[in-house]
Amino acid sequence: MIKPFLTLTLLVAAAMGSIHLLNGKPASSPPVKPNIIIILSDDLGYGDISSFGGKVLPTPNIDRLAESGMKITRYYSAAPICSPSRAGILTGMYPGRWNFATYLDNKKHNREAEQTDFLDTAAPTMARMFKNAGYATGHFGKWHMGGGRDVKDAPGFEQYGFDAHASTYESPDPDPLLTATDWIWSDKDSIKRWNRTQYFVDKTLAFMQQHKGQPCFINLWPDDVHTPWVPQPDDEAPSGPQSEVAFKNVLKEYDVQIGRLAEGLKRIGEDKNTIIIFTSDNGPLPSFRGSRAADLRGTKLSLYEGGIRMPFIVSWPGHIPAGRSDETSEVHATDLLPSLLHIAGIKVPADYKGDGKDRSGVFLGKPSERGKDMYWEYGRNDIAYKYPGAKDKSPSLAMRSGKWKLLMNADGSDVQLYNMDKDRNETTNVAASEVAVAAGLKSKLTVWWRGLPRLK
Repeated sequence: MIKPFLTLTLLVAAAMGSIHLLNGKPASSPPVKPNIIIILSDDLGYGDISSFGGKVLPTPNIDRLAESGMKITRYYSAAPICSPSRAGILTGMYPGRWNFATYLDNKKHNREAEQTDFLDTAAPTMARMFKNAGYATGHFGKWHMGGGRDVKDAPGFEQYGFDAHASTYESPDPDPLLTATDWIWSDKDSIKRWNRTQYFVDKTLAFMQQHKGQPCFINLWPDDVHTPWVPQPDDEAPSGPQSEVAFKNVLKEYDVQIGRLAEGLKRIGEDKNTIIIFTSDNGPLPSFRGSRAADLRGTKLSLYEGGIRMPFIVSWPGHIPAGRSDETSEVHATDLLPSLLHIAGIKVPADYKGDGKDRSGVFLGKPSERGKDMYWEYGRNDIAYKYPGAKDKSPSLAMRSGKWKLLMNADGSDVQLYNMDKDRNETTNVAASEVAVAAGLKSKLTVWWRGLPRLK
């Protein structure tokens, strides 16, 4: 005899089963959350990629990534140099809010630069937000937001929300296979300089295979194509690790490894459900007659376009229109955090106060104006900052508001105004003829600059 309670349970189960099989079709299950891989190249210029008009050499695998997804040609990094640029992506906030102003070095340099020694663990991070939403999180590649040299107290990767990591010398926990000596590169390293990107790609694929069935958020941040350029021995250029020939050989191999990542995702069955972002932390140096910046003015260390305007590709087969190029939508590095969370169906924490804007619509193929000003700083003093020479040296502050870009020094001197719709190469300063525009933007930029915290 079946007890009444059990009878009721069976009837409820049968009813639920009939709902799931309503009209002969199973009820829709919750959508599978996409994997996310952010490929942050190191010192890769706008003109290094052939699909962005670069003529350095063909980059067929990166171009194929663009063909399967979308190029955004008005993407801006958070800074013209590595450490603050990386902090901007990870936190979705202007790096100055966490006292990042230039690359992190030893404690003396950092004090002279008026900046921190490492990213405060109180800072919000994209990794922590994805981890809290059930993602497996990994960081494979360069970090440079704390650790190395005489900074021995930098927090570990897990304190920023990462489950796994493999990183270089400029991190709190360098991978011993990459750091046989106490420096960024050595010929004694087990993983040679020319094999580093391959190593990080392999780590990425292995991590995803290990977490099969769980969505993954991964920073794939190689230190290619940063100098020194050390190609495979058969390709070694007699002129050494700063030569144009050596650079081309390294870029060629870097492109091969992006192809290996794409093939690896197919092999493990994750290519269709993985969002790939491909971009760079800042502009190139050296730029070889401006060729690596596609003739944009400036280089790394400069707030002109060549220092902060980066190639940007977003790919997600079946979701992002293939082969499209968005030539109008402005996207800032701080936009990645809210945009990717929205696409993954994750709510931004209620207490999060980021500087980015949700551009998920743009990522999914719907161009739009950003409608929010963008700000940059580089060069708080003349002690701890390197500057490019001649016309590539910019003032220390910049902002972009619609078609206008204004640059000036923190003391209000050297005001420069450019109409970016007409003059993307920043050749004609129109501050004298657009007095009202220049004055309004100067006021905004001054308020922003004065609102940034200062180390005590």
